[in-house]
Amino acid sequence: MKQGLTRGKCGPRAQAADAPEPWVVRFAPLVRAGGAVLDLACGSGRHARLFLDRGHEVTALDRDTEGVADLAGRRGAEIVAADLEDGSPWPLPGRRFAAIVAVNYLHRPLFPILIDALAPDGVLIWQTFARGNERFGRPSNPDFLLKPGELLEVVRGWLTVVAYEHGEIASPRPVVIQRICAIADGAGAPPKLP
Repeated sequence: MKQGLTRGKCGPRAQAADAPEPWVVRFAPLVRAGGAVLDLACGSGRHARLFLDRGHEVTALDRDTEGVADLAGRRGAEIVAADLEDGSPWPLPGRRFAAIVAVNYLHRPLFPILIDALAPDGVLIWQTFARGNERFGRPSNPDFLLKPGELLEVVRGWLTVVAYEHGEIASPRPVVIQRICAIADGAGAPPKLP
């Protein structure tokens, strides 16, 4: 497994690997009812399950889909096995999503593709490791750690930021993270905050 693709018991919520991240839960209500959701680098599928339970169609994408194999055949679930880092073409060309969720994953070349894959009013919910995390362990390679303000720069001019945080969290284990919730322009009206 590449260091940039961390999932399951490696992430900040190692004690409750199957529980969705509170950041994702907080902003899930912003996603258009019934809209298609992409769970990027889905791992065990904790966020795919969250959105399926909320009535969304979900595409669970990862290079190893063993963690979501139990979702095969579940109404509204699509499982896509693809290595996003091997130079292959984007596996979902032309698809648009009401939300794209990524947690504990970073592959910078995907940013423009993902922004383009958001439907009007689509919601980007992203949380991953940031610089400073190297003092706590993995990931520690700067290639897999966001620079201060990097997610803000990625969405600048394309999406409207609803919330952004960068800093250290202590529980369940100390890590430095950066997270953002941003919405593609479409309705013109500000979103109702959860």
